[in-house]
Amino acid sequence: MFLKEFEIRWSDLDANRHLANISYITYAGEVRMAFLQSLGLTHQRLTSLGIGPVVFDEHLFYFKEALPDQKISVSTVLAGMSKNGTFFEFEHNFYDKQGLNIARCEMMGGWMNLKTRKLAEIPEELITRFNETNKTLNYKELTNKDTRRWNKTPKNLTL
Repeated sequence: MFLKEFEIRWSDLDANRHLANISYITYAGEVRMAFLQSLGLTHQRLTSLGIGPVVFDEHLFYFKEALPDQKISVSTVLAGMSKNGTFFEFEHNFYDKQGLNIARCEMMGGWMNLKTRKLAEIPEELITRFNETNKTLNYKELTNKDTRRWNKTPKNLTL
């Protein structure tokens, strides 16, 4: 498990003076990018590959409040990946200083070619690095169908 610690700042709070939704998403993104960098996917490497990560969906589940001046740890574990590496899924767990799981974020995303703006595969060497990392107990190989599991379609505004 990849773990990173954060100290909750005033700017991370909402009107109820507990950690705001957007802060959970931000912390999860920070940990995810640190994890990717640990695999060698630095900004420089992403630029050389001409790709960037995109988020398809993120779901937050709250179990207990996170309050000001508290330190929390956020984990990243690979929950799924497509055979060619185009799609990925991560599970992020948020822990208080006693190790209690206070929240979870599940996200699915993919790699986008920054020139064509279409989904892209990643090199086999990176797929191998991902496969060597810790995975959730319910890890699965993702397919195109998994990216549409919520069955959501656009609802355009009619003018």
